[in-house]
Amino acid sequence: MHLKSGLLTYCLWVGVFLWTASAAQASQVSTFDEDVAFLRAHTEIIVLSDASDTAGVALAPAWQGRVMSSAVDHHSGRGFGWINRELIASGKVAPHINAFGGEDRLWLGPEGGQFSIYFAQGAPFDYDHWFVPQALDTKPFRTVLKERDRAVFEASFALTNHSGTRFQVTVQREVNLLDPAAAWKDLGLSSAKHVALVAYESKNTLVNAGQQPWKKETGLLSIWILGMFAPSPGATIVVPIKSGPESVLGARVTSDYFGAIPPQRLKVTERTVFLKGDGKFRSKIGISPRRSLGRLGSYDADHHVLTIVQFNLPEGVNEYVNSLWKIQQDPYGGDAANAYNDGPPAPGAKPIGPFFEVESSSPAAMLEPGKSIEHTHRTIHLTGPEGELDSIARAVLGASLAEIRSAFSGT
Repeated sequence: MHLKSGLLTYCLWVGVFLWTASAAQASQVSTFDEDVAFLRAHTEIIVLSDASDTAGVALAPAWQGRVMSSAVDHHSGRGFGWINRELIASGKVAPHINAFGGEDRLWLGPEGGQFSIYFAQGAPFDYDHWFVPQALDTKPFRTVLKERDRAVFEASFALTNHSGTRFQVTVQREVNLLDPAAAWKDLGLSSAKHVALVAYESKNTLVNAGQQPWKKETGLLSIWILGMFAPSPGATIVVPIKSGPESVLGARVTSDYFGAIPPQRLKVTERTVFLKGDGKFRSKIGISPRRSLGRLGSYDADHHVLTIVQFNLPEGVNEYVNSLWKIQQDPYGGDAANAYNDGPPAPGAKPIGPFFEVESSSPAAMLEPGKSIEHTHRTIHLTGPEGELDSIARAVLGASLAEIRSAFSGT
């Protein structure tokens, strides 16, 4: 990988960018430009850039306006999104899910249960019968607006849940590239001198476009945003949680989506949940709205990238759709935040990716015709000296880099 001469004159961040570039080269990580060139060979890509033409965010209208990748320096910096090059290059359409990749994609919940939109009526809750609706998988969204640092996408479609309820919906996604000053303000911190970042947010709106109200008795939908990232032996997902007794706040974490998670892969403390992000063991966790702080993230110790995800968490609202793969006693006792580590769904089977995911959801949407709900999901990637990243991790995630690294030391 070669740094362009323009970067060398950008004195404020030159040390950070050189360090980032050398790390990417050492691990054979693709640059953002390489990501975009590959993607444009297969689909339309919109690139958002900041006023200095440094940071970049790549969007794919054909894949529901998802964010495919982002970079601190879009000329020669590392691309942070996980991209499924094998699937995209094949041109094939997979039956269950087309995991094209992407750091921020729109799905709708719930995934499992009697009101699931991923399992047909009467279907058992197993991988063979799980199918992502085409509207959230392979159908394109219409580009409504395209500016230097902002793009808006829209789509209308119908969905039918496991209980037979039909929904007519319209969804809109607005993706904004944020300037560094706004990102530091969102983090609640002063800017760190030697830390560079790229930050963007998606504002997602779900509208009841039908003639009937959406009722709890027949099933509700929710906005669900998922970000896919490249797995690494040193990648750890970090979720700060509210401390307090289970009798008041409920379980600290739900971890039985796909069976028990071994202790060498999941660590739960009074204030923090850690999950390995190595892409080698299929596992998923969920954090309830009573426990969630509206933020979570990850640290890739192999590439020195700290990622922070923030989302809006309406105060006092606790009804979230339940996505566990079974008929549920409490279909609105679901999660506000989730994290997923990919791996083989069965012994000897091929994983979907592999990748790991950081996710957030809106409350269940009990909407009258024409009414809507909105959910904002913000992603901030930070690179730089570990000492400064450590201060940020402590302040935002409540855990030091040493704690994050040691969560699964020796595994």
